[in-house]
Amino acid sequence: MDLIARLRAGLPGEAILTDPDVTGSYAHDMASFCEAGTPAVVVLPRTVEEVQHVMRTATELRIPVVPQGARTGLSGAANASDGCIVLSLVKMDRIIEINPVDRIAVVEPGVINAVLSRAVNEHGLYYPPDPSSWEECSIGGNIGTASGGLCCVKYGVTAEYVLGLDVVLADGRLLTTGRRTTKGVAGYDLTRLFVGSEGSLGIVVRAVLALKPEPPQQLALAAEFPSTAAACQAVCEIMARGHAPSLLELMDRTSIRAVNDMAQMGLPDSTEALLLAAFDTPEPAADLAAVGKLCTAAGATEVVPADTAAESDLLLQARRLTLTALERVKSATMIDDVCVPRSRLAEMLDGTAAIAEKYGLTIGVCAHAGDGNTHPTVCFDAADPDESRRARESFDDIMALGLQLGGTITGEHGVGVLKKEWLARELGPVGVELQRGIKDVFDPLGILNPGKLF
Repeated sequence: MDLIARLRAGLPGEAILTDPDVTGSYAHDMASFCEAGTPAVVVLPRTVEEVQHVMRTATELRIPVVPQGARTGLSGAANASDGCIVLSLVKMDRIIEINPVDRIAVVEPGVINAVLSRAVNEHGLYYPPDPSSWEECSIGGNIGTASGGLCCVKYGVTAEYVLGLDVVLADGRLLTTGRRTTKGVAGYDLTRLFVGSEGSLGIVVRAVLALKPEPPQQLALAAEFPSTAAACQAVCEIMARGHAPSLLELMDRTSIRAVNDMAQMGLPDSTEALLLAAFDTPEPAADLAAVGKLCTAAGATEVVPADTAAESDLLLQARRLTLTALERVKSATMIDDVCVPRSRLAEMLDGTAAIAEKYGLTIGVCAHAGDGNTHPTVCFDAADPDESRRARESFDDIMALGLQLGGTITGEHGVGVLKKEWLARELGPVGVELQRGIKDVFDPLGILNPGKLF
């Protein structure tokens, strides 16, 4: 019995896609410079049992399986390999439970981040992780890549909200990890192991997520600086003084110019860096005033605090438009995701500017400054081989700079195909050996998302 016949024995017909024109559209995520193969079939299960059937079939036939969410990723982690089963979990999109007493939500992996956020808001609760693609990205994908977002400076990343998981293993067995309780230290933390594993250890089919009480509406300020160094000094002062902003974002000169050109935001040409801060505390105006003074002391030429939520949204609009604006500069972009200690943030931004000059490229940087998580965006002409080469080389130089500054090659986008060569440099030989050993325990046949991470 061949692959398709075996799959049909345990799946409804509409869950199996074999038309090459259709399956080809599932071959890759949104990353540049990442190879993608041709899948043999795309499967869209709706139940845990259907996922188990797929994995049992894959194990029996030794067929690779590439799990996918909404494919909004930026590292190639969801890219197909030749002859694989693409296991798309987008149809498993139920919010099973929202519990205001235990402050948890139980969801399937295909639930969209924004859908969950709005659903828990109706109960006076809050699910903080908010990737920029939150209107499109799925919870399963967020878990697979350990994604972050704008609010991480105060509330942390996805890993801190995953209490427990149901995972279908490579051989089709169902594993339950973690708990529904706030506390729990029984055994090794397998839940945390799966978060960020990019589908290489098992298929997440259900997640227990921690929730928080919904905070007050945040207020924001924008501060203009004559240099990135001054803006980064303000970031250091804000954090050193014990402030807890709900958002602390930075845009460099290139990003500001791109947004100005697209949306006529009216920012002065003399602005070299724009710092955006927000607070969702009981008295945000007082917190903004204190941070405004720190910005002025660090050299800000203009500090504009908002008085209302609507004004805050207007101030934050520039940051939200950054990627869209940079995509208009050239035909293609590569978005890096290097995280460094906050104290080295200025060196990271200045070093990236030097790399842009070295390669003759436009590289705009926006950053989750409160986390030290930078997103240098390399703009290039994909039809120009030389420019494409320079873009890739500049990308590597940026990652090397991040490691040199004591940082990491990825803060929230994951490794996937794009950065797997760099993962070994960051982990070192002992780290790589142990992580490969863990992979072998969970996936001895090597069929789960092969070619990713290692």
